[in-house]
Amino acid sequence: MAYVIRSPKVHDVCIIGSGAAGGAAAKVLTEGGLSVVMLEAGPALNPERDYKEHVWPYDLPHRGVGVGAKLRGEESDEFMAPNGAWEIEGEPYTSEPGSTFRWFRSRIVGGRTNHWGRVALRFSAANFKSRSADGLGDDWPISYDDVAPYYDKVESYIGVFGTRENIPGSPDGIFQPPPKPRCTEKILKNACDKLNILCVPARMAIITQPLNGRPPCHYCGQCSRGCISASNFSSSQVLIPPAQATGRLTLITNAMAREIIVGKDGKAAAASYIDRTTRTEHRIHAHSFVLAASACESARLLLNSRSSQFPNGLANSSGAVGRNLMDSVGSFGSGYIPRLEKMPPHNHDGSGGNFLPHVYIPWWKFDRKSEFLRGYHIEPGGGRFMPVAGDFDDVCDRVEGYGPSLKQNCRRSYGTTIGLEGMGEMIPNKNTYCELDPSEVDESGIPVLRFHWRSGDNEIKMAKDMQQTFRAIIEAAGGTYLTETTPDGANPYGIYDGGVAIHESGTVRMGTDPKTSVLNGFCQAHDVKNLFVTDAGAFVTSPDKNPTLTILALSWRASEYLLDQAKHGNL
Repeated sequence: MAYVIRSPKVHDVCIIGSGAAGGAAAKVLTEGGLSVVMLEAGPALNPERDYKEHVWPYDLPHRGVGVGAKLRGEESDEFMAPNGAWEIEGEPYTSEPGSTFRWFRSRIVGGRTNHWGRVALRFSAANFKSRSADGLGDDWPISYDDVAPYYDKVESYIGVFGTRENIPGSPDGIFQPPPKPRCTEKILKNACDKLNILCVPARMAIITQPLNGRPPCHYCGQCSRGCISASNFSSSQVLIPPAQATGRLTLITNAMAREIIVGKDGKAAAASYIDRTTRTEHRIHAHSFVLAASACESARLLLNSRSSQFPNGLANSSGAVGRNLMDSVGSFGSGYIPRLEKMPPHNHDGSGGNFLPHVYIPWWKFDRKSEFLRGYHIEPGGGRFMPVAGDFDDVCDRVEGYGPSLKQNCRRSYGTTIGLEGMGEMIPNKNTYCELDPSEVDESGIPVLRFHWRSGDNEIKMAKDMQQTFRAIIEAAGGTYLTETTPDGANPYGIYDGGVAIHESGTVRMGTDPKTSVLNGFCQAHDVKNLFVTDAGAFVTSPDKNPTLTILALSWRASEYLLDQAKHGNL
């Protein structure tokens, strides 16, 4: 970059990232009276132009290949919201030999809230204090009681459907009524009842009643493609607009953050970013900074923010930045259910899609001993939906033939498969972390991340249990289990590679000891009091619950704390 453009204005707060954490921070801080500038690495989002939820494949060139999820040259399809991808041209990352980590990133306003499945589960009291129970990992420096009021605030504002079930380990929340179960979900529920496995209405950030000017879900079943009506939650449609309405939010798009620059007093003073449209470097000054770019991206930014005061990276005197990387333990299976062939064609639409169900299976073995520690939940899928290439029920991969017989076989076979995906807790280990690659840089000259990934014995035993449970459920439903896994190889029992669940966390963990953690219980850096990290990097553990609801709650809580500290001149 030939020169650096410095903004003369000093904002109260600079937020980096516009997803769940960034959106929550922007809403709280602007409504609290602070001037906020937000840096987003991708472009602006126009739902009516960019979302493809009601577009059919035959309406698009090449039946939609490359539409929707296309990201700077990457070919994808029309079944995804825009600008989310595993691989981004000009933005590489690497893995050490023997490791496989796949890093899904979103480059658009709202970040991955445009793409997530919207499963919205609270962590339990035990999830915050798991080391006290079994001696592994660490306890959080905060408790469920500290976070519960913010779960309340988030659920009340964004809208989550579900039912109160009083299940140990799966706290109830503030729920809107859930959609009714569909055919495959009733079959699944009956099978689970036979096995004494809990199966309850799902808990998802999709509204079934009007809320804050948003209409309820119209059950088109296309949530992964975006939601023009904003009936499902995304930061881009639900959190950022009210922040903009205050007149105190400046949103800068196509701004790739390079580093946080510290002043002589050791506090964060400016954010350096690359304007991706002009290829120029800029600096934004602020009194406080909130990193909300996602767990790995925030860790990368801190590691790249080296100075004489912080030679190992900003706020990294503990050496913990990038360490304790976690992702949900995942494994998948599917089964063929013969009686679904005889089901007359009917309207199978609903919230979510073919893998965003109206029911889910919470951890049910909380009262018994397993071969492994902690637990998992199961997200099922099935039904007659718009076919998606690579889907678990991709009938074109399962049925052969030609002409009328092929069509008849497809019609008979489609919708007869139920898929089951487990999401479990990973215990952090010393062999799993991210660091700066010593030689690789991105198109802006910024060092990229190198990933190290190892699944532990506990995670492999958990994946084995998932597969046994999947088979039992399918067979109890009168079906044939189709998934074959082995106990060895690169993916024993079908365990996911790192990053595949897209629930990475723990790289900038909170704790009470500055020698072993980066943040305090309010997501504030031990080393730099005007720096906060409010995405999943702050997590101490990665329970079996999907992380987004907790990201929102922690960011809301940290932002209220930041607001109070700023008003008292403590930053």
